[in-house]
Amino acid sequence: MSPRSAQVNEELRRRSRERILAATVELVSERGYEATTLGDIAERAGSARGLISYYFPGKRQLLQSAVHRLMHLTLEEALEREPRTEDGRERLARAIDAILGLAEERPVLMRTHMAGILQAEGFVRCPEQQRLAALLRDTVSRYGAADVDAEYPLLRALLMGAVFAVLLPGAPMPMSRLRAELFQRYGLDWEQGAPPDGGPPDGAPLTR
Repeated sequence: MSPRSAQVNEELRRRSRERILAATVELVSERGYEATTLGDIAERAGSARGLISYYFPGKRQLLQSAVHRLMHLTLEEALEREPRTEDGRERLARAIDAILGLAEERPVLMRTHMAGILQAEGFVRCPEQQRLAALLRDTVSRYGAADVDAEYPLLRALLMGAVFAVLLPGAPMPMSRLRAELFQRYGLDWEQGAPPDGGPPDGAPLTR
């Protein structure tokens, strides 16, 4: 049997990494961070335990990469769903709804992710984070921001703050109110994106 080509080996490594990331999302969502071990993740992913250490320096970094991948895939799906659109305002509305939606759909996972960012390891810059950043930057650009380099980190900070506010133990903010504030900030119509049931909160503007 002839040896595998470098391209085949690279594809196998990519698939192995993605299985590990997907397994991390599943297990932390089901069990929480502390109850999920690297051995559990390896077993769920069908990978050797040593591969996780090869790809990731620790569990916190692994979790961040896994959540960044989930956010990228969720955002990509929202932006490309039917009916597809090139309208920059609609795409930004979809992006905001996609990220806020993860806070409601996967609260354990997203709360753990936010807590990890605030700890010593800080913000992990990994391939998954870079793909997410590129997609958000493209969304900001299509929206028509005059200075994408300034507007992209602001949007990222606003989204992270909104997710934190939704998940704050004991004093969560209603997602509809946070959505309304973000939509007002960017001059988006309430009916754009994927509006939640019940309409806008009292006092929130419907349009710019």
